[in-house]
Amino acid sequence: MGERNAMLDLNQLASEINEQVVTWRRYLHENPELSFQEEKTSQFIYDTLLSFGNLDVTRPTKTSVMARLIGSKPGKTIAVRADMDALAITEENVSPFASKNPGVMHACGHDGHTAMLLGTAKILSGLHDQINGEVRFLFQHAEEIYPGGAEEMVSAGVMDGVDLVIGTHLWASLEVGKVGVVYGPMMAAPDTFKITVKGRGGHAALPHQTVDSIAIGAQIVTNLQHIVSRTTDPLDNLVVSVTQFVAGTADNVIPGSIWLGGTVRSFDQTLRESIPVKMERMVKGITEAHEAEYEFEYQYGYRPVINDHEVTRVIEETVLEVFGEEALDLMKPNMGGEDFSAYQQKAPGAFFYVGAGNVDKGIIYPHHHARFDIDETALENGVKTFLHSIFKFFG
Repeated sequence: MGERNAMLDLNQLASEINEQVVTWRRYLHENPELSFQEEKTSQFIYDTLLSFGNLDVTRPTKTSVMARLIGSKPGKTIAVRADMDALAITEENVSPFASKNPGVMHACGHDGHTAMLLGTAKILSGLHDQINGEVRFLFQHAEEIYPGGAEEMVSAGVMDGVDLVIGTHLWASLEVGKVGVVYGPMMAAPDTFKITVKGRGGHAALPHQTVDSIAIGAQIVTNLQHIVSRTTDPLDNLVVSVTQFVAGTADNVIPGSIWLGGTVRSFDQTLRESIPVKMERMVKGITEAHEAEYEFEYQYGYRPVINDHEVTRVIEETVLEVFGEEALDLMKPNMGGEDFSAYQQKAPGAFFYVGAGNVDKGIIYPHHHARFDIDETALENGVKTFLHSIFKFFG
């Protein structure tokens, strides 16, 4: 009976504060800031946290915030993370709280992540005498742009002494009311590449006098597909996508050089390290065969998000107990990237999804779309999951 009463109390607290959480989300949505530029956003978070009381609030980096809640008795230290940066997208939604910053939009749900963690911090700050241990609230800048804010925060010491870490992402392709849980590999390492082909330009009517960089580049694009289809075990998870091909200035000119770029996504470190070797070997062979030169650039991005089994199990149990079996979605990994993985290098951790899509309300657009939105009902679900999980981890 005691456990049930505690569950009802936490749910009631989450419901009571939900209107405020929605208000915070709408304020953040209306005032988005790009990665590494979140000065007003971080100041708003800092001031809001100070108003709660019982929190030690600091600025680990210029545009991030950390709040520490020290419980009445010693115990585990649990970190909870939310990101706060927006994207360089012009919002097409028409609403009272649409972005006021031209060309900048919260098109990935980070406004909701921050609002949910603020709500969690407010509730727990009033329950500090019931906490045996420490809760560390991490409000992170710059998730969207490599090298990312997580690595900077870890370097600043936010994970020192942390026993486990959790985080969440509002997920547009998951129906509101659902919570997505993934065991083991969850999100991939997002690496990038740029290939420059240097041929010899000339008149398009006299191609024999040129070294056609466009034709060579097209062969490179085609052959890069063989890395996945013919040089990698079909059971391995790998994506190689060319997303940019920049060439030419006029209809009658064969350009002297072109460049192409894209992304590589993987989970396995050995496979990950083999890809640039295979790519450059391919590029070298093709360009040499056509008497061209090349430049090859490859940048390793975030590490893959690999969820700890035991931490994930607690999240799953929390979902079942709070929302019921119909809410749990045991999801497959996806090839998106997330710098939450930086925290997982310091402590066991789990990342989970909170469903935020709603076809009936027209909330159907994907992340990074100019009309992306969330069903704000999801915010209360996120707060409840955070609250119950934290107490469950404390035992």
